[in-house]
Amino acid sequence: MKRLLISALFVASMISFASAQDVTGDWQGPLTTPMGELRLVLHITRQSDGTWKVIMDSPDQGLSSAPLDTFTLDAGKVHFTLNAAKGVFDGSLKGTTTITGNWTQGVGSQKMPLTLSKTTTPIKMTHDPAPPSDIDGTWEGIYTVPTATVPEKKQVTFQIKNTADGLTATFDLPEMGAKGWPATEVTRKGNSVKIRLKQYNVLAQVKLNKTLDNMTGDWLAGDDPARTLSLKKTQGPAADAPKADAAKPDAPKK
Repeated sequence: MKRLLISALFVASMISFASAQDVTGDWQGPLTTPMGELRLVLHITRQSDGTWKVIMDSPDQGLSSAPLDTFTLDAGKVHFTLNAAKGVFDGSLKGTTTITGNWTQGVGSQKMPLTLSKTTTPIKMTHDPAPPSDIDGTWEGIYTVPTATVPEKKQVTFQIKNTADGLTATFDLPEMGAKGWPATEVTRKGNSVKIRLKQYNVLAQVKLNKTLDNMTGDWLAGDDPARTLSLKKTQGPAADAPKADAAKPDAPKK
């Protein structure tokens, strides 16, 4: 009887352990890089043969559905790799809702903290359409970077679009090699617009002019002093509107 009781307790503990080790579902969280923050999303499923299938999204880089090359979970230790990025993660499962550890990218690279939390609402990669706002379109601009001599001018382009989830934007930063990356947040209150780029720890804070074809304000990067930012609409309702005809000369008298 005693042996039977011990056996039952062992089976119960193994079932409990297996349940605690179940990480199927959606996980997301911030990867802290030297430049800023990138949100990562893992979609984890378990296949019929017991192996894991994991797909990774990087919403802040506009990348989705990258299959991980390896994913293992052993006694609470989590390890996965993404060969295309030369990326490796090693960490631990904390309870049933948190995975915490470090991501490295390339041999000898710096360890970057990554914490993933289980979620039922993973970050959206696409948004349902909605009627365009009056600032939808392409905005091209310049922000200044102080130097010891003449301030340098850097280019930035925003593509602003209204969606069923509100205003969104993608951006190009040629200097940083970013093209078509999604802004992490776009907000508007009256003529004030804020566009946050957590990838580079940047906040673009500008005001619209009356004709809705120019925005001026500040480029705030980390703790650096504010830099001047000027944006001009090059495509969209205000930019594409027909211009008033130049004054025509009086018709000749007959």
